Amino acid sequence: MRNYHVSKHSSFYAIGLSYKKADAHTRGKFSLDVPAIDALMKNAKAQGTDGLLAISTCNRTELYGFAQHPYQLIKILCDQTQGTVEEFQEVAYIYKNHNAISHLFKVGTGLDSQILGDFEIISQIKQGFYRAKKHEMTNPFLERLCNSVIQASKRIKNETELSSGATSVAFASVRYILDNVPSISEKNILLFGTGKIGRNTCENLIKHSENSHITLINRTRQKAEAVAGKFKLTVKDYAELQPEIRKADVLVVATGAQLPTVSKALIHPKKPLLILDLSVPKNVSDDVLDLDNVSLVHLDQLSQVTDETLEKRKEYIPSAEKIISQVKNDFLKWLESRKFAPVINALKEKLKVMKAEEIDFHSKKLNDFNQDQAEIISDRIIQKITKQFANHLRQMDSDPENSLALIQEIFQLEIDSEWVKS
Repeated sequence: MRNYHVSKHSSFYAIGLSYKKADAHTRGKFSLDVPAIDALMKNAKAQGTDGLLAISTCNRTELYGFAQHPYQLIKILCDQTQGTVEEFQEVAYIYKNHNAISHLFKVGTGLDSQILGDFEIISQIKQGFYRAKKHEMTNPFLERLCNSVIQASKRIKNETELSSGATSVAFASVRYILDNVPSISEKNILLFGTGKIGRNTCENLIKHSENSHITLINRTRQKAEAVAGKFKLTVKDYAELQPEIRKADVLVVATGAQLPTVSKALIHPKKPLLILDLSVPKNVSDDVLDLDNVSLVHLDQLSQVTDETLEKRKEYIPSAEKIISQVKNDFLKWLESRKFAPVINALKEKLKVMKAEEIDFHSKKLNDFNQDQAEIISDRIIQKITKQFANHLRQMDSDPENSLALIQEIFQLEIDSEWVKS
């Protein structure tokens, strides 16, 4: 990537792991919450990384950034998580340059989601870019790339039906409950955690179960009350978690804790209980399976739900890929233009020097010389000349390398070898 003048490092990498090869336990070891992402950004900046995007969801953790070698990014990730380099290498993937760009487009448009067409990831990309910008870890390349992926995602949503129908992790969990719990409208349901997945699950439960016996608990009660108020549900304090679990027939856990928050010590040993753990890392301890009355279903099992909706979505993959190709090609054209940016900038500066010399010469020779008008006219001429050269270099049938060398030779340009940031 050095030739594109977007980073001082030679290559752009995507390193990460996802549901495809890493189970929930392994993904949990490498998950990043907001404080961890902030610490990772600070650490990467201290090590000289000049562009980095971090994404962490229940299904994947990925870093996109510039480096001399992908190990630099792997080390940055492992230093900030519970996973080791050895564990990462067993399940990881690494993409470089154009392949890394293509991967981000697939991820951001729902084609690489555990449930096809699930666009939850795009909000994570936006959040990741926001945090990178906060730590001054973005550059024109990352900004343009993220905006292009967001544009492709919007177009796919608006122009195809890839995300049509009610299929998501939240809906899959409710589907599972409806299929496996008889008389669900009469059961006591406890939802522990009211983040995005928790809220979506709550909405789907109310819509499809016709159940009014839903209780919400969140570490921060105000967040639970905000969700409950919309649907007139019951809210209990976090301190009441154990008695509420013991009343429940169905427990949905969707917290963002880094360690398990539900264990067999909280559960009534006789009363049948279905637990759905929608969290990564796992928030339900495996010891609950020691109890014969407990059934535990994790996120990965729910995400395997396939139905007519998913089959219907597959029909729109070609249309989505066509949109991705169009938007990505526009991005790659912009990227190619970065190759000759230093020469065009140097040409512009050389022409400005010529302009200044000529204006100075004529201002001394002509009594009625209008310098303001001369400045305006000269600037417009410079703009037209540099634009003409830039258009020539962008033409697919031109030879940009030879053209760049010829322009440098004719105008005797001195090119700044430092990384061009603008």
